[in-house]
Amino acid sequence: MSAYYDLIRGLHILAVIAWMAGLLYLPRLFAYHTRATPGSEMDLTFKTMERKLLSIIMTPAMIVAWLLGLALLDIRTANFQDPGLMLHPWLLTKLIGVVLMTSWHHFLAVNRRKFAEDRNKRPERFWRMVNEIPFVLAIVMVIAVTTEFGH
Repeated sequence: MSAYYDLIRGLHILAVIAWMAGLLYLPRLFAYHTRATPGSEMDLTFKTMERKLLSIIMTPAMIVAWLLGLALLDIRTANFQDPGLMLHPWLLTKLIGVVLMTSWHHFLAVNRRKFAEDRNKRPERFWRMVNEIPFVLAIVMVIAVTTEFGH
């Protein structure tokens, strides 16, 4: 394996932590934002916080997590010459989780735009209920990767 594998893995974990922080925090901001009167100072503050969280932290962290994850996969599969790893249940679980997490990121980005345009139709209760989705996905992915079940 590459001499840089552990460094890349560490940076990947840091990027995922930053991404996860945003995925957990943005729905919480949405829950509070539902209480704000459109055009009020509180509304404008939430819009700014949501935009900056998504554009400055979440999206760059997601991109870095993806790139470093692909680099790790490249190293583990010898430049994708040994795709057998891709068939292991633990890796398939992780990859499905990453796709679901990326889809959730996109869903939040679409809804951030709706809040920015005063078009949010979802109640506070919805945002509170779905707030933990990324954490549940993370639990499944971390257990899959750390145990390498089915290996």
